[in-house]
Amino acid sequence: MSEIIFHHYPLSPVAEKVRVSFGIKQLSWHSVVIPRIPPKPLLMPLTGGFRRTPVMQIGADIYCDSQCILRELQKRYPQPSFYTQESAELSWATSRWSDTTLFQLCAKIILALAEPDMPAEFSRDRGRLYFGPDFDFAAIRDDVPHLMAQLGSQLIWVDQQLANSGQFIHGESATLPDTLIYYLVWFLRGRWEQGPEFLAQFPALVEWEQRVAAIGHGTSTDLEAQAALDIAKAVEPITPEYVDPNDPQNLAVGVQVAISVDEDSGEQSVTGILRFADKESIGVLYQHEQVGTVCINFPRAGYRITICE
Repeated sequence: MSEIIFHHYPLSPVAEKVRVSFGIKQLSWHSVVIPRIPPKPLLMPLTGGFRRTPVMQIGADIYCDSQCILRELQKRYPQPSFYTQESAELSWATSRWSDTTLFQLCAKIILALAEPDMPAEFSRDRGRLYFGPDFDFAAIRDDVPHLMAQLGSQLIWVDQQLANSGQFIHGESATLPDTLIYYLVWFLRGRWEQGPEFLAQFPALVEWEQRVAAIGHGTSTDLEAQAALDIAKAVEPITPEYVDPNDPQNLAVGVQVAISVDEDSGEQSVTGILRFADKESIGVLYQHEQVGTVCINFPRAGYRITICE
């Protein structure tokens, strides 16, 4: 029951980040394709209602958010490493830029320009999810020239780094920062009509993009969603019981907590019994008749933990 089960859909840019990570680590994994928008009836029992894509499952241990997924991959499969000796774990700081500021720029440009032709249900869902309750695609479209300028002013940093670093961002092997930037370039090229022309301004970036794409996604086999639920139900979570003794929120094993994205995205929180918490991640036990007991893991960065009274 230690095999990787990956819940995703092909057009998800964040899922592409993880799929490339499977390729870097040369992993085999099971692919469960999920809906692009809720309801997701064969995913929610595993995640306690968390709806974002992707989700990784290993037995009855569930990993939400790509940050949490990639950390767990490095922990379980340390070689080939996501780190170089020089970059080490400070590479995670890149994710706080690429998954927030840079992703927001890409998403605004792509979704605002595509919105007139998008299904209304999808448009409403993504607008609320990414841009908050007061999103206005028309206003974002009017701001696209500014957004393009902001995006270009930051992609040039990557292009200049690649012009001097070798085959990949930190040398001759693909590492964590390559996954953190590549998925955004993949998103821009594949979902924005002007994307290829825009990216052509960054020749080192385009050459690097082709090298990362050639890495592939490891080896995947299809799996039915119900089979993934059955696998979770057949085993128990192996996430250990532990809380950092210096936890600033005074968390303790066994207390009930609610975990939510630390922004107003309109998503419900995940409530469970605390099983694990250190400085980087948190895991809670959750029960559902379709899966039994699972341990749902999240990163600490970017999430709010509330002790339930």
